[in-house]
Amino acid sequence: MTAAVPLTPTTKAVATAFDLATGLTDERPSLKRPLSAMAGMYADTAAFDAAVAADDVLSYEFYDFGVPSLETEVAYGTSITYPGKVGDEYFMTKGHFHTRLESAEIYLCLSGQGLMLMESPEGDIQVEEFRPGRSVYVPGRYAHRSVNTSPDEPLITFFAFPGDAGHDYGTIETKGFRKIVVDRDGSPELLDNPRWGN
Repeated sequence: MTAAVPLTPTTKAVATAFDLATGLTDERPSLKRPLSAMAGMYADTAAFDAAVAADDVLSYEFYDFGVPSLETEVAYGTSITYPGKVGDEYFMTKGHFHTRLESAEIYLCLSGQGLMLMESPEGDIQVEEFRPGRSVYVPGRYAHRSVNTSPDEPLITFFAFPGDAGHDYGTIETKGFRKIVVDRDGSPELLDNPRWGN
C-alpha cells in the first residue's frame, strides 16, 4: 500500500476583516480616486474643472484583498463611492471592462443606494438598482460602473470576480459610457452621454 502524500496548497488562504457599515479596513491601504482622477469621465467639463479647483474631494476608493491573479482563484474586495455631483451628474466609479472580456462579476450592496450601469461593446445597456442587501450580477462582456444616487450617504459594495479577469480602464478612458446618470428633481435619470466616443 502506498503512503498518502500530503497536499501542498498552491495559494495561501486570505482572511480580511472589514467594516460592514463603511466597507473600510485597517488591514491594507485602499486605492483612492480623488475627483481629479476622473478627468474626462463627466459630461460637463466646465463643472468638473470648477469642482476640482474648488476642492479635489475623494470621489471613491476600493480595496483589493490580495488574491493571486489566477483563473482558479476568486478576487474580491469592497468599493466605497462617496455622495456628490459634478453639475447634475452623480459621483461614480470610473468603470471598466475586464481584460478577459468574458469574465463576470458580482456585487452585493452593503449600504447606500445607487445604480450599476452596464454596457456591452455592441451597445446593449443594462441598469440595476443598488440598495442594502441587493446583489447585482454583471454578465461577462459588460463594462460596469457604480453610481451613487444618494445625496448624503456612501454607496458601499462587496465584489468578487475571477482572479485572472484583469481590468481594462483604457477603453472607458478613451470612449466613456454611452449613458450618464443625472439628478432630475431628486431622482436619477438616464441620458445619452453627449461626449461618448469623443
